[in-house]
Amino acid sequence: MPGEVEVRGGGRGSREPAAVPREAVVRGGPARGRSRTEVAVLGATGVVGQRLVRMLDGHPLFCLAEVVGSERRAGHRYGEAVKWSIGGDPPPGAAGLVLGEARGLPARPEARTPGRGPSLRDPVRQGSAPSLRSPVVVSALPSTVAAETEVALAGAGHVVCTNASPHRMRPDTPLIVPEVNPGAIEGVAAQPWAGAGGALVANPNCVVAGLALACAPIERAFGIEAATVVTLQAVSGAGLTGLGAVEITGNVIPAIKGEEEKIGPELNKVLGTRIEVSVAVNRVPVLDGHTAHVFLKLGSRAAPGDVARVLEDFRPPAAARALPTLPARPLVLRPEPDRPQPRLDADAEAGMAVSIGRIRAAPPPHDIAFAVVAHNGIRGAAGACLANAELYAAHHNLHAQTRRTGGAVKRAQPAGGQRT
Repeated sequence: MPGEVEVRGGGRGSREPAAVPREAVVRGGPARGRSRTEVAVLGATGVVGQRLVRMLDGHPLFCLAEVVGSERRAGHRYGEAVKWSIGGDPPPGAAGLVLGEARGLPARPEARTPGRGPSLRDPVRQGSAPSLRSPVVVSALPSTVAAETEVALAGAGHVVCTNASPHRMRPDTPLIVPEVNPGAIEGVAAQPWAGAGGALVANPNCVVAGLALACAPIERAFGIEAATVVTLQAVSGAGLTGLGAVEITGNVIPAIKGEEEKIGPELNKVLGTRIEVSVAVNRVPVLDGHTAHVFLKLGSRAAPGDVARVLEDFRPPAAARALPTLPARPLVLRPEPDRPQPRLDADAEAGMAVSIGRIRAAPPPHDIAFAVVAHNGIRGAAGACLANAELYAAHHNLHAQTRRTGGAVKRAQPAGGQRT
């Protein structure tokens, strides 16, 4: 039945109604009388997963129906199992859901023990039918688990929007920032699981999410030949257990494993460019909000005022303007000489805006320099992932499809009438 979640956990494994959350976090709130598409959150107990759960509370298009976490927490109600770390409490509609496992997917869900939730102890097989009911899956899984799990879900006909890194640079996986390259969503039609109605869409690294938004208007107006980027990255980007207090308090760590290698390739994939990117990353004792100092060599001459006007005038394309999670103006220019700052600016537009300041001329070989601040957990992770799910839903008329088919996703003509 719609609205029911079947989960594992002894006496806790009863069917629980998926309650409609009370508060709207995104524009609009749930539309009265409108059917909403059910969504599962993978990695729901981590920092990014918690933000996804909160952002789905009262969402006008989606309804949180399933939450999946670690094996040791499976079978417990989400409100009891999660160590809530982002302020306030878990949304009431999510707190009563029973947590399924997130270590793999059952190869044969029809053989699942009654009352048992999605489990990862069973082998993952590409093309197998996992036991999730929700047609849309937003994934905050660790990369090691996401690599196989997300492909299995897409192969089983789910629309998977992932924050994890393993599939970002796959040639057939769209890497999307909706305000920058929404047309990349058409790439799902060429994916091997498209015939089953599945899709896999990725958002970029938490630094690139903000960097791409800041660079896109500049690249389109003047061209960018090379970029040097120095990041100051918040501790929340390392996860709940990523760094100990002794390691980071009063300290700067001038390396983050695997981070520098991602930024250049992902930025170029989002922008559709071949910019030469040099990167140095640092972990700093800031809770939320990544800062990046950016130095650009431009393709054509531009003064700081020219760059500022291009950024100030930027508006999202039509495909992004309708998405409820995205702000109408995703770029915020700060004129103050000491802004942006993570403490003051990371939460701009509910964490979904990118703040830019200190726009100035730079000495050769660069032409322009500026500072960028973006909320790594929202703009750079949960919000980016959810916005991609909204983009897919809008482009493929997903809500109309799920009402007609009772939850199954079938490929249809996208909004606008052209086949993807």
